[in-house]
Amino acid sequence: MPAADTVLTGARVRTLDPARPEAGAVAVRDGQIIAVGHESDVPDWRGPGTEVVDLAGATLTPGLTDAHSHPVWGVEMATGTDLSAVRDLDQLRAVLRTAERGPGGWVLGHGLDHNAFGGRPVDRALVEESLAGAPAFLRLYDGHSALATGPALAAAGITGPRVFAQRSEIVCATDATGAVRPTGHLIEHAAMALVGAVAPKPTAAARRARLLALLGEMAATGLTGAHVMDLGDGDVPALLATVEYEGDLPLRLRLAPWCMPGASDEDLAELIELQLTGGRHWQVGGVKFFMDGTVEGGTAWLEHADCHGQGTDAFWPDLPAYARAVRILDTAGVRTATHAIGDAAVRHVLDTVASLGAHGSMRHRVEHIETVPDDQLKRFAELGVIASMQPPHTAYTRADHTDEWSRRLGDERAARAWRCRDLRDAGAVLALGSDWPIAHHDARQVLATALRPRGAAAAGRYLTGLMALEGMTSHAALAAGEQRVAGRIAPGYRADLTAFALDPVTAAPDELAEAPIRLTVSGGRITHRDQGPSTP
Repeated sequence: MPAADTVLTGARVRTLDPARPEAGAVAVRDGQIIAVGHESDVPDWRGPGTEVVDLAGATLTPGLTDAHSHPVWGVEMATGTDLSAVRDLDQLRAVLRTAERGPGGWVLGHGLDHNAFGGRPVDRALVEESLAGAPAFLRLYDGHSALATGPALAAAGITGPRVFAQRSEIVCATDATGAVRPTGHLIEHAAMALVGAVAPKPTAAARRARLLALLGEMAATGLTGAHVMDLGDGDVPALLATVEYEGDLPLRLRLAPWCMPGASDEDLAELIELQLTGGRHWQVGGVKFFMDGTVEGGTAWLEHADCHGQGTDAFWPDLPAYARAVRILDTAGVRTATHAIGDAAVRHVLDTVASLGAHGSMRHRVEHIETVPDDQLKRFAELGVIASMQPPHTAYTRADHTDEWSRRLGDERAARAWRCRDLRDAGAVLALGSDWPIAHHDARQVLATALRPRGAAAAGRYLTGLMALEGMTSHAALAAGEQRVAGRIAPGYRADLTAFALDPVTAAPDELAEAPIRLTVSGGRITHRDQGPSTP
């Protein structure tokens, strides 16, 4: 065996390899694991240039992967004032009075919780006085809705309702004179994009700098990779190529461009061709669909209307067109991921996969799955469909169902919130992620909330520590079709490794959420190092 580039020793190694569940040392060369063994094996692996890293009792696991994230697009989404700590309208108004004004006097904000409106309709009239005439574009936390003020609407030429090719709405109200006016509440992508197109954006240099800083922060929480559920405005490959021309990406990124309603055969052919695009540490791999929106925005597709009488429409007005697009991509061997939050949306995606006759292919996945009935749980395993879920989203709900998500669904459906354990027990592959910037990217918080969900999901059945770890390692690898090269610590596998100061399988959730990460290794590259002596 040739000498290793790096040897990691002094650790408890949880390999997730059935052939060798535990070990004490790992050797890495040219980005791959070349040996797994014990302290006594280390002298045989060393050479003159080998770096030996003593992990001093840390627990080494396969590298963590965020199975649903938006690090590139999110750099733009998370521009401006962070509103995630705002809890009510008075606090929102106070924050907006002193918020930074950007180019053209714009106020940008992100992370605003629907619950801050106290059950009142989202309306610019509630905040405009605080902004003193400034154009403002405030993204709500779900990423599917925003609040724009009058000057911002005027800049985008929005004066009333519009018809879109996809599920989207410019919410309007009738005033005392009978005139129809936009409230500023923009629901779903097409409506939000009208104001997004005229709002200030970060420069190319700022995007690059912020992306690298973000990926470095993600690596410091133990992440070695991320499944990126977008391709931005189409310029992301050029951006990533520029970053890699100048250096390295701290994380390995796997990107899935969107396929939206109205996609033509030419559009689908382009999506198939894009699957060949990539760099050293990034690759286009898959296509993202939307079958619905969000519960709070009234756009989750439900089998029965929500408590506001909404939620009975799919994101794709032409459902056969969705099925046809999935079939074309499936025939080409392209993996798909479909955003489906409501019970009707989840059922329809499963029905679509069933119609392909490709059961067990593990080529298709459903994203979010916030409420799902009993009769759909077993279908994930039967059809070979991956369940991709984000435990940190539970923090936007409340155990007593007084939050906007629960009130809209009603108690019965709210009681079926984020059924991670039920899906695992039904045999499903369960990949876990954060959906940053919708929730914080910290991988430790993803694991901790999988062990102890919050809000409406708190009464559910929790994942074990091993199940949670698998969700960000071996099951995430399955979701990407990388189960033969990633997700376990074994010879021949990619050297993606995370070293925790404690054992993530046995640690209490509160301890795990704050656990120091001793080392992060992505493709053999040390991308984060905390403590631990190193000797050449």
